[in-house]
Amino acid sequence: MEKRKKIGIIGVGGISAFHIENYLKNERVELYAFCDVNEAQLHKMAVKYGIKRTYPHAAQMLADLPELDAVSVCTWNSAHAPCVIAALDAGKDVLCEKPMALTLQESLEMQAAAKKSGKLLMIGFVRRFGKDCKIVNDFIESGMLGDVYYAKAVYLRRHGCPGGWFGDKSRAGGGPLIDLGVHVIDMTRYLMGNPKPVSVYGATYQKLRDRPGVKDVSPFASISKSDNDIFDVEDLAVALIRYDNGAVLNLETSFSLNIKDDRGYVELMGDKGGVRIGNEVDFYTNINGYLSNIDFGGRAAVDFNENFTNEINHFIDCITKGVPCQSPMEDGVELMRILDTIYRSAKSGHEELL
Repeated sequence: MEKRKKIGIIGVGGISAFHIENYLKNERVELYAFCDVNEAQLHKMAVKYGIKRTYPHAAQMLADLPELDAVSVCTWNSAHAPCVIAALDAGKDVLCEKPMALTLQESLEMQAAAKKSGKLLMIGFVRRFGKDCKIVNDFIESGMLGDVYYAKAVYLRRHGCPGGWFGDKSRAGGGPLIDLGVHVIDMTRYLMGNPKPVSVYGATYQKLRDRPGVKDVSPFASISKSDNDIFDVEDLAVALIRYDNGAVLNLETSFSLNIKDDRGYVELMGDKGGVRIGNEVDFYTNINGYLSNIDFGGRAAVDFNENFTNEINHFIDCITKGVPCQSPMEDGVELMRILDTIYRSAKSGHEELL
């Protein structure tokens, strides 16, 4: 039996549990060490998962444990770049949670570090690993949609700021655009064949903030949430993204918005058919001269646990078998280029070129 890969987790907050649980399912992995600046959270997670090697800082963990093979970086966004670069410089393969970084410049520095080290830097675009995405990709590759020329990416919450660092621009880099929008922008672009973005018109708003004074408790909460949270990010972002093949993506994403229900979906529209990916997958086409709908029902329902299982297993396949990465750093860099340009357009009030 091959030697198991020793894995470290940098940042053991909320999202890390999906990584940890799925590393534990993989027989080729040994969950080896935890790292977090929050001493209480670090202790809690170490006890829960029986981890003896714990560190308050990534640099110390990397220096003390040269035997580590790879790490997952699950920190708040502002720590992605320094932690990833330190791990790459130490010769570790890295799976970094989305978004790749705070800015395009940081993502380029991470890419340079990966190329210099020769190690893998995979970005956690977990929606790529769902059965819904696979089914749609199969239909696209078979030509069922034809030429996809328009797409919508929607991720709207009525009362959905998690609090804590998510509303703090210095740690998050932005609000729903960089936290939620990144998922649906990437998913649509991935399914469209990763066209190159050429221009963006964007707008951001800070009208409802995190709804101070509203008595209803938000269903979303960060472990860093407190009574003294900062909120200096946008609460709504919209954008129109034009690609080099002429296709256009319409984006809407919010933490707070006066709508009836939260909603999240992507739609792709081609000259032969269309598809909507929400909780399930629906195709729209014509059959035998009649406009027809194809409903996959529960067979294509979103299951984030399954998505993360597939993502973690793929990462291990990449570093043990040399399987080509399905979520490479180059795509993370391009997403940061899009996000930066949306924020720039929102500030200028004009369309911006990438």
